[in-house]
Amino acid sequence: MSIRLKLLFSYTGTLLITILIFVATTFFITVAVTGDMKSIKQFYKIHYALNPLSPEVESLFMELKYITKNDNPDRLLDRALLADYDNKLRIAQATLIIRKGPSIYYASPPWKTLQPETHLPEYDAGNIQIRGTFNIADRFFSYAKYDFVFGDQSPGSVFVLRERSPFAELTRKLLPLLISILFVLLLLANVLLYAFITRSIIVPLQKLKQSADRIREGNLDFRIEPAAGGEIGQLSTAFEEMRKQLNHSLELQQQYEENRKELLSNISHDLKTPISSIKGYIEGIRDGVANTPEKMNKYVNTIFGKTVAMDRLIDELFLYSKLDLKKVPFHFEKLDLNRFLTDVLEEQRFDLEAQGFQLYYAPWQGEPVEVLIDPEKVRRAISNIIDNSVKFMDKADKRIVVRVEPGEGDVTVRLTDNGSGIPAEAAAHIFDRFYRAESSRNSRTGGSGLGLAIARQVIEGHGGTIGADSVYGQGTTIYFTLKRTILSGNGEAYEKHTDH
Repeated sequence: MSIRLKLLFSYTGTLLITILIFVATTFFITVAVTGDMKSIKQFYKIHYALNPLSPEVESLFMELKYITKNDNPDRLLDRALLADYDNKLRIAQATLIIRKGPSIYYASPPWKTLQPETHLPEYDAGNIQIRGTFNIADRFFSYAKYDFVFGDQSPGSVFVLRERSPFAELTRKLLPLLISILFVLLLLANVLLYAFITRSIIVPLQKLKQSADRIREGNLDFRIEPAAGGEIGQLSTAFEEMRKQLNHSLELQQQYEENRKELLSNISHDLKTPISSIKGYIEGIRDGVANTPEKMNKYVNTIFGKTVAMDRLIDELFLYSKLDLKKVPFHFEKLDLNRFLTDVLEEQRFDLEAQGFQLYYAPWQGEPVEVLIDPEKVRRAISNIIDNSVKFMDKADKRIVVRVEPGEGDVTVRLTDNGSGIPAEAAAHIFDRFYRAESSRNSRTGGSGLGLAIARQVIEGHGGTIGADSVYGQGTTIYFTLKRTILSGNGEAYEKHTDH
């Protein structure tokens, strides 16, 4: 549920509860004062409350009482007079009953069907209790009465009555308790609403603030639990995603820093070794150690070889850096892959055979496989892969086999050797820069450690993938994929299933 709806429901609930409590309290108090629902409706019209008589009715009752005490009580036997008083009382929502002896002498019309004789209070010559209540069936009445003696000495009673709700009496008695209960309910409702708002809004916001404080302090190793839903839940989720991204960025930054340190260390090592060797040979020449033409020629050739190796290292490092920064342009050409590989491998074959290698190429025998590639860069990648196979060959029968396996949207090129293989723990890292499965970085295995890293950058720059399968001691297969091209309707080539 959104904050907007929560606030709307909360405020609406508070308003409705307050109104209901106010109305209920007013109702109870009004009923307690006026006697029934009908009087509540007339409360603001007649501007008085009967408890049990209104001022008008009380005045009429006092007149009737005066007649019995100070005037002639037999006047109350005058039905015309009684009818006149009855009309006045009925206007004020009251009724009149005159009892003479045990029977009813006069009763207002509403009483003719109620038979009040058995319900009216007994004659009380002392008029000790002149006000009270009684009920007939489910109807409740309050009254004021005065007992007197007629001229013939028969007992008489005058009753002024008002029909009321039984609930009014109960309410009057329980009014203090009801008001207390209503106050407690109002207080409880406010507490519950506050708890609801606090639990659903304030607490999650406080947790987010605590999380923000931890992030500000650099602590990202925790998890922000999302709230139930709505805007607060979305905000919690966004905070958690931000924390993950920040944590990932921090880890990347730390990894980049480690890589930078490792890069500097590797460059320093790979440059220092040939430089130290060159320095030693130059000192030998300067000190006259190379005192024959043969020694001098050997020293010079060694120095030249070291400088060539350094130049190649710097060239590969420069190329890798530009590839890594995406600053090397790719010049794509549409080529038949079989022909391209045949040309590349023929260039490699002479040097490989001079080193005792046998190079086998199994071209694809089906329909031509066309790819859109930068031939120079793919040639460099293949050369680096073959160089890696040469460096780690430990068999007398040296073989490198190249195969092509076309797929639906791409083609896989596999280069398999029968060399020393790669340990399982090193297989996942051979395409990292400066990584060598043989960690001593000796000159026998040689290389800069950038060859396969450059190959990966080149292949990934073509939208392909590169990987390795190896069995330690038996050999290694390095494979890469290139996107195939098909001809469009106008004869132009485009790459199939590629992001370029």
